[in-house]
Amino acid sequence: AGTLDSGMRRDFAVVVPAFDEAEVIADTVIALRRAFERYDLDGEVIVVDDGSRDDTARIATEAADGWTAFRLLRHRVNLGKTEAMLTAASRTDRTWLVLFDADLQHAPDEIPRFLARLQDGVDIVTGRKIGGYDKRAVSSVYNALSRRIFRVPVSDLNSMKAFRREILDGMHLRHDWHRFFVVLAHARGWRVAEIDIALHPRKAGVSKYQGPGRVVVGVLDLLSVAFLLRFARKPLLFFGVPGAALFGLGALTGLVALWLRFVEGFGFRPLLYLVILLVTVGVLLIGVGFLGELVAQMRDEVDAERRRLGSPEARGPAVTPSPDPPPTSRP
Repeated sequence: AGTLDSGMRRDFAVVVPAFDEAEVIADTVIALRRAFERYDLDGEVIVVDDGSRDDTARIATEAADGWTAFRLLRHRVNLGKTEAMLTAASRTDRTWLVLFDADLQHAPDEIPRFLARLQDGVDIVTGRKIGGYDKRAVSSVYNALSRRIFRVPVSDLNSMKAFRREILDGMHLRHDWHRFFVVLAHARGWRVAEIDIALHPRKAGVSKYQGPGRVVVGVLDLLSVAFLLRFARKPLLFFGVPGAALFGLGALTGLVALWLRFVEGFGFRPLLYLVILLVTVGVLLIGVGFLGELVAQMRDEVDAERRRLGSPEARGPAVTPSPDPPPTSRP
């Protein structure tokens, strides 16, 4: 961190989403504090207790032991990593955010490297995991699909990352869309870079993102984001083109049916049913496309009015104030 200027050393916040991490959160807070002291960092550490059912919040506060850089925010219920990130972003005025997992699978010593890369003039820095990884096969397929679909210049979208807080202004991230934050930011023209970071085994607790259900959710979210980026402003392209094609095919089939009936002298009822099906579905798709165009137009008008009035978008969900921790007896 010797190359970091004084502004970068102060003007950042480390965001730590934590859900049921009582077994490891104390080690995480202590490791972060030691890294701040070792590299002479003066930013914030914001732990977001995301509705934990254990003693995550209390243990984290006790581990901080009066550390002035430490802050604790709490969700009343478990909302997710995306919402935890947005909550922290909405409650700090620091320019840069570092998204850091609570499981210590990445070392706090990586933080100065991310800050140094940001200082070089990029807006987002993502980490490319190096080391053993239980979900490497699934992650590799997911990242390969993302690179092919979204054309992002990074190879790992679901890792430690640091970025300019301003990027979140006006960006609507739905549940679990922290994985696509880099994709959405890159589509808006923000500069993205990548560095290699070591991946360490989880010391305690269990991963909150595992099981076949997560794969299904990830693929569906990927398709949703792809649709948003490609067709959100022109939904008629998505619905109208296949609708027009089906309508045209139905009309052509209808002409064939008429030729068979009045020229060849025999009818074929299934062909009539096919005509009705093709034309009906085609008209429905075109109609949905026009409705989508109306929705897109209204959204653009609302966005333009919001920019004109200068009203900031609310980015973070409601949090409940963290009560003071109970006093601890010291020998």
